[in-house]
Amino acid sequence: MFFYQRKILTVLTEEQFREGYRKAQLIDVREPNEFEGGHILGARNIPLSQLKMRLTEIRPDKPVYLYCQNTTRSGRAAQLLHRKGYKELYQLQGGFKKWTGKIKKK
Repeated sequence: MFFYQRKILTVLTEEQFREGYRKAQLIDVREPNEFEGGHILGARNIPLSQLKMRLTEIRPDKPVYLYCQNTTRSGRAAQLLHRKGYKELYQLQGGFKKWTGKIKKK
């Protein structure tokens, strides 16, 4: 599983993630209550549990930047997206709990 994820997914440091996420689709795959507790500025909340039903909200022709609390759910989300034909998949190293940039709380 780990090696498969490494093949389909590019893990980015926080700095690399910051450089590219404004030009991409930033998706937070955590549940809504976690998202409301704080999320990266500009992120859309599409929980992993709803991803299959909400695929139309994600454009396959643009890079997709994923993150969750750690990296488990964003890795699973990447596998699902890859199976649906998405190519440019990126993940935040260490997940949201390691993020030091601006966040928004509801």
